[in-house]
Amino acid sequence: MCVLAPYPQPAHPYRDRTDTASLSRPCDAAERPPRLFHTLRQECNSVLSLAADPSHLFSGGPTGDISVWDKDTLKLKATLSGHTGSILALEYAADKEWLFSASGDSTIRVWSTRTLTPLYLINPHGETDAGDLFSLVWCPVLQTLYFGCQDTSLQWFTFPSALHTQATSPSSVQFTNDDPIPSGRSTPTSARRVHKFFDSYPQYTRRPADLLARNPTYSNFHASQAAHGVSLPPTPPSSSSSLPSTSGSPPRGDPSPHRPLVILQVEPCNVIYSAHYGYIYCMALVPSVREGSDDAPLDSANERRDLQLVTGSGDESVKLWQLAPANPTPILLHTFECCTGAVLAVVVRGETVYAGCQDGHLKVWDLETRTLVRVLITSENVDILSLSMLKSDLYVCLANGEMQRWSAQFEHTASWKAHTGIVLTSIVTRLGAPAAADDRPPLDGTPDNAKFALVTGANDDQMKIWEVEPPKLRKSAHLSLVTDVDMEWGDSGNETMVYGLSKFVSIPSVSCSPAHREDCRQAAIWLRKCFTQLGAEACLLPTGENTNPLVLGNFRGNQTKRRRPRILFYGHYDVIAASHRGWYSDPFTLTGRNGYLYGRGATDNKGPIMAVACAAAELLGRRALDLDLVMLIEGEEEAGSGGFVEAVKRNKNAIGPIDAILVSNSTWIAEDTPCITYGLRGVVHCNVQISSEGPDRHSGVDGGVTVEPMFDMLKLLGTLTDGHNTVSIPRFYDSVRPCSEQETQLYSTLANITKTPAASLASRWREPSLTVHNVEVSGPRNSTVIPATVKAHVSVRIVPDQDLETIANSLREHLVTAFEKMQSPNKLKVSIEHTADWWLGDLEGPWFHALETAVQSEWGVEPLRIREGGSIPSVPYLEKEFACHALHLPLGQSSDEAHLPNERISLSNLRRGKQVVERFLLNVGKSDFPRSPTDPEPPSLQI
Repeated sequence: MCVLAPYPQPAHPYRDRTDTASLSRPCDAAERPPRLFHTLRQECNSVLSLAADPSHLFSGGPTGDISVWDKDTLKLKATLSGHTGSILALEYAADKEWLFSASGDSTIRVWSTRTLTPLYLINPHGETDAGDLFSLVWCPVLQTLYFGCQDTSLQWFTFPSALHTQATSPSSVQFTNDDPIPSGRSTPTSARRVHKFFDSYPQYTRRPADLLARNPTYSNFHASQAAHGVSLPPTPPSSSSSLPSTSGSPPRGDPSPHRPLVILQVEPCNVIYSAHYGYIYCMALVPSVREGSDDAPLDSANERRDLQLVTGSGDESVKLWQLAPANPTPILLHTFECCTGAVLAVVVRGETVYAGCQDGHLKVWDLETRTLVRVLITSENVDILSLSMLKSDLYVCLANGEMQRWSAQFEHTASWKAHTGIVLTSIVTRLGAPAAADDRPPLDGTPDNAKFALVTGANDDQMKIWEVEPPKLRKSAHLSLVTDVDMEWGDSGNETMVYGLSKFVSIPSVSCSPAHREDCRQAAIWLRKCFTQLGAEACLLPTGENTNPLVLGNFRGNQTKRRRPRILFYGHYDVIAASHRGWYSDPFTLTGRNGYLYGRGATDNKGPIMAVACAAAELLGRRALDLDLVMLIEGEEEAGSGGFVEAVKRNKNAIGPIDAILVSNSTWIAEDTPCITYGLRGVVHCNVQISSEGPDRHSGVDGGVTVEPMFDMLKLLGTLTDGHNTVSIPRFYDSVRPCSEQETQLYSTLANITKTPAASLASRWREPSLTVHNVEVSGPRNSTVIPATVKAHVSVRIVPDQDLETIANSLREHLVTAFEKMQSPNKLKVSIEHTADWWLGDLEGPWFHALETAVQSEWGVEPLRIREGGSIPSVPYLEKEFACHALHLPLGQSSDEAHLPNERISLSNLRRGKQVVERFLLNVGKSDFPRSPTDPEPPSLQI
């Protein structure tokens, strides 16, 4: 780990331990930690909580007072007094200009941030029985405050419209019968009442509880302090007469700073008892409402249906709660088991929850698929006490006084010593004057020139203000040559398609690379949002903890008396890796050049996905979509489709009944004539290993003494074919379908077009084959070593009507039998690693004719019927799973260079391919095609 300290530090019980080395990736030396802008000191007063409004910083400590610091002068402006316990949480409500403070005295106070005066006191249900109040979240849409308690309850208070910060007197507060509180009292707050548990004497004394018996642990407890032995000074009692001292008079019409508080009470119906099995230390709202967030801002005018609450607890779990627009009662949706100690901090960005736990474990959860994305070990055996986010950058506060910064790709980009004590709290806030009211920020809520600060507080009595910058975005994915004549957009649908493709290509969703695992997840999230914006119902379906999610979208057609046809489009959003070597432009920036769009995934398979989705969206917009188009897009196709089959079976009801399957994942056989693919070969991948019992040997010492595994491997591989390149596996060719007269004529036609011998085409498409891909050896691989182990990778391509399982077993049996005949002392191991069945379309069916008609109508020529020598495992599987036929419509040309440098797709092909899909969907929607015998209406996508 790279630890950057600006000056020598004394020995520290955490930092200087030798057993706390981090297992995380080292930070990039080119990335520098933030610059310390200013330090604020609270004399003899640890900083337990922080909040900020446009003009002030608020800090809470163990004495029960809240310090108010002016952002401009960075001087102490006022002290808000009234609590009799530690200030454990602060929350700013921008829409109300309120500050909420939660305390160890089992109360919440509400303050005006304009006048710095107290407004309300909220007693939780059970009052002091609730114990310390550790966490707060304000939901502006629901006008509801949620808070987590020491007694493990989750409570909330909804403010009725009658409560105003502008009230001129307590008597102006009116309550109707519909208000969630029974009454409001215009009486001063009383001194703290005794607690029947925390203020009790030992049971044997038989004395009633009183304030003098107060348990010191109760007043001094904090989520982190108890774990680290932080001793806090006792909290002196105070009354409601101890009000903030402010300079100047309060604005006209505001309440007097000495008026009594209105006391509000949480109703019993606003409590979830035992919401966790431990203290509720932290919570966050989804989407995030924090400063520095790039989530779309909440709008109280919108009836959002996806509001959620996240809570973290000492029971080692994070819980996800649904918040309905008309009912603020949280409904438990899911529990994430962290299993690494108490969850002390949570923060949210988009669909991602970051949970900071004890011992330095940072769990990253995906809310939609509800799977664990990553576990980051920030520093071994050092607790994470606070988390803050600035757009996609995550700032982590540790108990050893260290701060860390992590990027959206989970790269450790900075680490520095922030405090000499335990960093207990942090926030991100803007620096400088607030923006004018008419200067509306962009969608992510952050103007381009905004300056931010990370404010940290610790038990060294200091607040530190660090200058931080939002992370730099990737190079713009917008097309740079849109003014060229070959890049004229045409209709708005095509503009949307190409613009969407530019965004899609900019995400390097390389499924074979662990470094791009988060990019794959972000690609899935982006695609789900894209489908939603185009008019589909969309969601993510998990495929496993180590595999990328599926994206499921449903474009629902017009309501009809008969059941609508349902077409399933299958594609994949993952791509093959792309180094810059050989590329004329950045592979992850869509670039227009000479009528082609260049970028990784342009033709395989992101371009076709966007063409199909935009075709459905255009028909939907014209009210011309008379069928349902279900889009099922996986993120593991280039890596073996891990978890795909299990996920489809598990979510078959959500996918619904399917009448036909459409695929677009290959290219034409030539440049100018459109094609339809009607056949794919299957494949069996096999690993062969021969090993001796001894180690690698020296050829000069042991050559000729032992039976070498390499000789065995060469002889064994030689038995797989004869001298005429014919596969020698017994009965290998018995089931191969003979070539029909119609097929022979087709190959002759294609041979004239492609200038390729007909026999070569037939060999590639409709005849089985065997390939030895590589031979690997153990040892240093130099010319003097006899390897003790030799491995080979063999594959067999199969065709109709070969049985996949039979061929796989025959290959294994042949290798075992041939090796036994050698009578070698070495050991053989044969394993079948991966299989995919062959596929052959129904050329005489109505679905194929509908697609062929659509292609011919768009291009004005009859499409060529072609086959592919490769395999797409998901196509034959989906046919069998949904008991329907598949269709394969290639959109790319033979020169598109899929998987190679300068991958591209013709702009014309992309546009006309979209038109072909529109024509096909129109043909199917208005015709009477055979349907699956299933329910008339599939369920909505609620996963």
